[in-house]
Amino acid sequence: MQMEAEITNDDWVRIRDGDPRLREIYNRHYSARKYKDGRRPKKCVGPGEYMALITPNNDAIFIWRKFISMDLIYGDGINCAVFRNEGHLLSSELIKQAMNRARSRWPRERLYTYINNEKIKSTNPGYCFIKAGWKKVGKTKGGLIVLEFLL
Repeated sequence: MQMEAEITNDDWVRIRDGDPRLREIYNRHYSARKYKDGRRPKKCVGPGEYMALITPNNDAIFIWRKFISMDLIYGDGINCAVFRNEGHLLSSELIKQAMNRARSRWPRERLYTYINNEKIKSTNPGYCFIKAGWKKVGKTKGGLIVLEFLL
């Protein structure tokens, strides 16, 4: 069975978990799981529903996840599990485009993400998300910054 190509007006292409292009960029993200025994798994998304996106030049990825979260305060909705931009496109624009994809798949759901301020170089953590219309809503018990976008 052949899948029809998605017709969209943005800079993203859907990709499957396990695609080596996704894993290559994901491995450079601060949240990439690193096994002590040196294993390098092919998949990186985790359980639940997901939407993985990559730019045509393979220089940015975005992963949305809908899963049962253990975070009872902030973990309800669709989670931006990973965003990494190594290209020239504006991060806030890529985020807005990814948000449109999420809204298309999961209408009326809250979008949220966690940012580990200690693992990023920015003096203004989450700034690209804030430029895309997201709001800081708190911190987790572990100190992660929580950002959300309400539709």
